Amino acid sequence: MADDPYKILGLDRSASDEDIRRTFRRLAKELHPDVNPDNTEAADRFKKVTAAYDLLGDPQKRRRYDAGEIDASGEQRPRYERQYAGGGPGGRESVFGDIFSDIFGDRRGRGPQGGFSLRGQDVRYTLEIEFIEAALGARKRVTLPEGGVLDLSVPEGVVDNQVLRLKGKGTPGLRGGEAGDALVEIRIRSHPDFRRQGNDILIEVPIGIDEAVLGAKIEVPTISGRVALSIPAGTSSGRAFRLKGRGIRPGPAGTPGDQIVTVRIVLPETIDESLSYFLAEWRKKHAYDPRR
Repeated sequence: MADDPYKILGLDRSASDEDIRRTFRRLAKELHPDVNPDNTEAADRFKKVTAAYDLLGDPQKRRRYDAGEIDASGEQRPRYERQYAGGGPGGRESVFGDIFSDIFGDRRGRGPQGGFSLRGQDVRYTLEIEFIEAALGARKRVTLPEGGVLDLSVPEGVVDNQVLRLKGKGTPGLRGGEAGDALVEIRIRSHPDFRRQGNDILIEVPIGIDEAVLGAKIEVPTISGRVALSIPAGTSSGRAFRLKGRGIRPGPAGTPGDQIVTVRIVLPETIDESLSYFLAEWRKKHAYDPRR
């Protein structure tokens, strides 16, 4: 079980969202592997701090963690509800009562002619999965409230609220009747970087002013790993690049979507004197106005 994310960040549960962001930024700068090369202890703490912020930095995840709905790893027992035809108070008993009344007759002893069989009821569950699991597919084991388990193959490209049907995994039938099905509704958690639009994946990536002006080759994350992207010289903030075939594949035989990478120019936190001097001199000699 993961450690308490509040303790990892050194914060109380009453900490504001801004306190959490500010503390994470400070710790991330102190512990980043680039600042602490070959320091395994710092690397381990950096991973824990990042995981803690992934939970507490997301208001929805933080609320659910504080409410005890998920643990420090972001895992939870699946919510579920049994669904029977007719619904309403009485649930299973009222439905079976109506069925048995039709089959066996009323209390005066009238019964059916010959034998019968009855199909089992369908049962509905809800399962939350990660964005990447939905994109690439995954094998999941769902622990049921009754103590049993369901092994589930999540297909690649599954969409939010899609219902997967597991044949024969519902309640048993009566007198040789077939079992009902398990209906698993998929809920997909949001991702800090990726967004889905149809079968395309959208992501925004920061670049430096030098990379925008001079061009560069940078690494960008995709749902299946990091790839190289060439930034041409003179790239403006907001320009989008298309990585063919790096999006969602709708089934094994489907044509995958693309990944759309939008870049934004991020200035250094401190503008040094040489950069300021260069730009001041450049502005004197160039009548460039991007708003015209």
